[in-house]
Amino acid sequence: MPLADRTLAALLADVAAATPAPGGGSSAAVACALAAALVEMAAGAPHERAAALRARALELADADLGSYAPVLEAQRLPAGDPSRTERLAAALSSAADVPLAIAEAACEIAELAAEQARSGRPGLEGDATTGALLAEAATRAATRLVELNLSTHPDDPRLRAATDLTTRATTARNRALHP
Repeated sequence: MPLADRTLAALLADVAAATPAPGGGSSAAVACALAAALVEMAAGAPHERAAALRARALELADADLGSYAPVLEAQRLPAGDPSRTERLAAALSSAADVPLAIAEAACEIAELAAEQARSGRPGLEGDATTGALLAEAATRAATRLVELNLSTHPDDPRLRAATDLTTRATTARNRALHP
C-alpha cells in the first residue's frame, strides 16, 4: 500500500517498526510533501508547482521503500564472495539516487516557501515559514543519506550536487525567517 494511503498512525507505526523501511528517506520525502502542502495553502490559490512537487515527494517516499534492499542483499553475501565488494558498491551508488531526488524536490519547495513567506499573505507567513523549515530539514536529511551511501566514492558528483541543494535550502530558510 502506498505510504500516502496509510493513516498517519499507521505510517508512524511503520516508521517506528524495527524494519529497514520505511526509514529516513521515506520520512524525508513525507516531510517534503508536508512542506509542499503548506506552500499550497499559503499561496491561497492553486499553486501548480507546489502541488506537482507534493505528488513527486510522495512518489519518492514509495520509491525509497525498496531502494536500499539491494544494499542489504549485498551485505548478506559471505565476506569471501568475490562479487560482494563490487555488488555492495554498486548497490550503495544506486541507493543514493532516490535521496538525491528527494533533496532536489525539497530544495525547490524550500525556495517556493520562502517566496510565499516574503510576498504571500501576511496571515499565512507562519505556514509558509514552517514549509521552508520542513523543506530545509528534508533536504538536509536526504543529503545526509546521499553522503552515507556514497561515502566510499568521494569524487562522485552527486555529493557536490547534494551539498549545493542543502546550501540553497538553507538560504531559502533564512529568507523565510527574515523576510
